[in-house]
Amino acid sequence: MCGRYALSLSGEDLAEYFEIDEVAGPLPGPDYNIAPTDPIVAVFARERPEGLRRLLVPVRWGLVPSWSKDASGAARLINARVETVGEKAAFRKAFRARRCLLPADGYYEWYPVEGVDGKPAKQPWFIRPADGAPLVMAGLYEFWKAPDGEWLTTATVITTAATDEVGHLHDRMPMAVARENWAAWLDPRFDGDARGLLTVPAPALAYHAVSTAVNKVANDGPELVRPLAGPVPE
Repeated sequence: MCGRYALSLSGEDLAEYFEIDEVAGPLPGPDYNIAPTDPIVAVFARERPEGLRRLLVPVRWGLVPSWSKDASGAARLINARVETVGEKAAFRKAFRARRCLLPADGYYEWYPVEGVDGKPAKQPWFIRPADGAPLVMAGLYEFWKAPDGEWLTTATVITTAATDEVGHLHDRMPMAVARENWAAWLDPRFDGDARGLLTVPAPALAYHAVSTAVNKVANDGPELVRPLAGPVPE
């Protein structure tokens, strides 16, 4: 799964990178320890009178289906499995017409190790594109209207079985959308199985151990993604 990630790019940098037409509201700032239900940045394509426009939008991580009675289950829907995303009730409507891009520097996974006291522990690792480019994760978004009339916009990350490259760290990984497929993936009018537009992060991934400070969601800062010396798990 993808349960924690980092994004250091500013709104201005993201707007340029994704060729954004419109920034829809104040965006959360750089965050090196994004956790479920946190505010995140997403790229949408929405119909406007002048045509389809690409938007940079603040949303909350953890999808709340439009038919939900409340938003309490959002933390359980931070990921959508690509194998069932088109059929599962929580995701199928969004998969048809509300697909998005979720930019990241990379994401974290935890690998079981033996602690200094001999007890089981988990070592966090940071996984990112080897070429240093942003990781453009495939996502879905949804609108939910609260009983008080306020609207909440939420999103989820689509995941797949991990490649051998990082499968020893975790058996799942986020799916990515290559630049040449961004327009089709975002287009709510796309008529076809959008799964064909997805790929695993490419061309290669790099990963390194990081400080256990990331375990605490209140911690933030670039030091969280800095490499620690140590052996690579096999």
